[in-house]
Amino acid sequence: MMIGDRALWEEFERNLAIADRPDFRRNLRIFEALYQEACALGALPPKDPLEGIEHDIRLARVLHA
Repeated sequence: MMIGDRALWEEFERNLAIADRPDFRRNLRIFEALYQEACALGALPPKDPLEGIEHDIRLARVLHA
């Protein structure tokens, strides 16, 4: 679907940004809850922090080339 009225769309985006300001404390609470859940499930902390580092290095080389 194409946007017919670009000015109307830009006004909508501006109003949305104003109405939905980031709430740092709320976002921090969500992050902490997700981190605690990941720890409880055994997903964090990783058993081997360097696991997969080779893949990350290869990906970084490709992206920076």
